[in-house]
Amino acid sequence: MTVTITDSRYPLDGRLPDMLRSARPLRGLFNGLPSPAVVEMCAYAGFDFIILDNEHGSADLGMTEHMLRAARATGIVPIVRCFEHDLPRVLDMGASAVQVPMVESVEQARRLADMIHYPPLGRRGSAFSTRAAGYGAFGGAGHTQRSNDGIAFIAMIETPEAVAQAAQIAAVEGVDAVFIGPNDLAHAMGHGSDWTAAPVQQAIEAGLKAISGAGKCPGIIALNPADEDKYDAWGARYFANVSTSIITRALAQAASAGRDATLRY
Repeated sequence: MTVTITDSRYPLDGRLPDMLRSARPLRGLFNGLPSPAVVEMCAYAGFDFIILDNEHGSADLGMTEHMLRAARATGIVPIVRCFEHDLPRVLDMGASAVQVPMVESVEQARRLADMIHYPPLGRRGSAFSTRAAGYGAFGGAGHTQRSNDGIAFIAMIETPEAVAQAAQIAAVEGVDAVFIGPNDLAHAMGHGSDWTAAPVQQAIEAGLKAISGAGKCPGIIALNPADEDKYDAWGARYFANVSTSIITRALAQAASAGRDATLRY
């Protein structure tokens, strides 16, 4: 029996590199909540991807694996934001991509790309007993090729020094997308959490245009349609909202509506 990379029986969802190379906008969200149910809800809502946030979220690796299972079962592409030391295990659990924070240089981007790809493209350690390889059911050369073809590396740049090197970082072989982290960028530029400050927006514009000019997919947080329209004009195609912000806003609206109803009656 031949199992392709898009076959739902195969643990690894390998669609993302092609999605990032396409011209269409991709919409997803960061999720730091340790909940497979939230992953399922995001899939049923119609998002293209979900970023399991292991930088700021509270999920351990076991819960992360359960959320990856939920993503595969419901058809949403799972990306894991994680630190460098977690890359081997996150990849072996079956992440479709890793989004690594605070990439500061071409040299760092090359090192990370090597960790994400098997030889001859990189230096990732090989094991076929993992979930990504179907616990041995889909191991061997086929798993190696499917992983190299189907796993994406998204570099996050979050300082003015990194944004100044956006084109060079994007041009690194093995980097599929570059995501500008606006909140950290604003802090690093001395504007606190105000990423709407004019100098921060100018840096974001320059970074997005540089990434697009290097032929890679530019990403950014877009919390509303106006954000998406603005950043789309600057070249962004990979837009991320935040699950907790959406949930909190909906809960506040529901609570307010309940109070208003009480007052009316």
